[in-house]
Amino acid sequence: MKWIQHFQTITAHKRMVMQYCFAVGLYKQAILHDLSKYSLTEFLVGAKYYQGHRSPNNAEREAKGYSSAWLHHKGRNKHHFEYWLDYSGKKDTVFAGMKMPVCYVVEMFLDRIAACKTYQKEKYTQKSPLLYYENSKAYHIMHPSSQKLLEKLLHLLAEQGEQKALEYAKKVLKKERKEKRKAFWKHKK
Repeated sequence: MKWIQHFQTITAHKRMVMQYCFAVGLYKQAILHDLSKYSLTEFLVGAKYYQGHRSPNNAEREAKGYSSAWLHHKGRNKHHFEYWLDYSGKKDTVFAGMKMPVCYVVEMFLDRIAACKTYQKEKYTQKSPLLYYENSKAYHIMHPSSQKLLEKLLHLLAEQGEQKALEYAKKVLKKERKEKRKAFWKHKK
């Protein structure tokens, strides 16, 4: 078991996401991000399947046909679109992606940057998160508006860089907060 290397990897990833979250004003999410990775359910699997260049969840999935750590993780972390899957209530589509609050879409975006930087190291480019997303996009079940925002952020990062993408993330978060305040006061009347 490579528990020390796994601990260092998940901690470096968490610290990087925290820095990004603080930069866009997601303070609570910065602190709470990926805490479940330190639970025994996820940590022991991560240490057992640790490789250093990719998620141990992929290695567990290859070995067992599923990833118990991933199933645990996605059910506890709202920044994963899989958390937001539910029955659609329609006959033609069994499952559908529910609309994610903007703050979790932004955290998902920041998580993807940090994951690519963590695993790709010096091979990382600002296009890496977009390329990673596009390689699995066909399998995603995501609400159209959540997917549109994620793709907008990924394209901004790839085409205009991190600073522009973070500025846009701050802008959409500010707009969401303003709309929530407006709805709150409207409801109070």
